[in-house]
Amino acid sequence: MKKRLTRSTSDYKIAGVCGGLAQYFDCDSTLIRIIFLLFLFLGCGLLAYIICWIAMPKDIDVEF
Repeated sequence: MKKRLTRSTSDYKIAGVCGGLAQYFDCDSTLIRIIFLLFLFLGCGLLAYIICWIAMPKDIDVEF
């Protein structure tokens, strides 16, 4: 099955961006959230999160 970068609908705090990135890279979502917080303090985290929120589609769990 092909991997897709999507926002998570099960592991989310605000919009599911960190949960989706964690699923895609197969790591813990807490680690991704900490990285986003570090980027937030550096000044580019909020803009990156908003761009990902807009660009990443929602994860739709459809089973046939």
